[in-house]
Amino acid sequence: MRFWSKLCVALSAIISVACSVTPPKDIKVVDNFDSQRYLGTWYEIARLDHRFERGLEQVTANYSPRADGGLKVINRGFDTKKQQWKQSEGKAYFIGSPQMASLKVSFFGPFYGGYNVIDLDGEYRYALVAGPNRDYLWILSRTPTIDTATRDRLVQTAKGYGFDTAALVWVKQHPAQ
Repeated sequence: MRFWSKLCVALSAIISVACSVTPPKDIKVVDNFDSQRYLGTWYEIARLDHRFERGLEQVTANYSPRADGGLKVINRGFDTKKQQWKQSEGKAYFIGSPQMASLKVSFFGPFYGGYNVIDLDGEYRYALVAGPNRDYLWILSRTPTIDTATRDRLVQTAKGYGFDTAALVWVKQHPAQ
């Protein structure tokens, strides 16, 4: 009986961390967020690597409105080992006010993870997105490449928030898709 109790506690702890939707501690999300301006295609410039994206190039995320008020999310990337495109569809909902760029996103049934825009330029051209903890980070752009000054600024912002920017994977993108 003691083994099962410990197992249940351990599984509950893992699930609660894996399904966390709140921003990482001491990280401020973008306010005055306009989801309509965020819609459309974003190119993944860099990321902290995870098994669900490992080996993918030419990664994009496309956001569109859902009838239920949420956002439809289509992530797409080219698997270099299998030499084929990989795509997954998810859904996202605001955790609180739609003016705060803090959402929960799901690609796997009832399980949600955090999606927190922590830096966004005024023209909605570049975004820095964090997951529920400092193990998840993405640099996104409306174009397949970004200039050095913008890249460096976003990396510095992430570093200031305590992300391991030395571990960033710089995604290969083709200029025109």
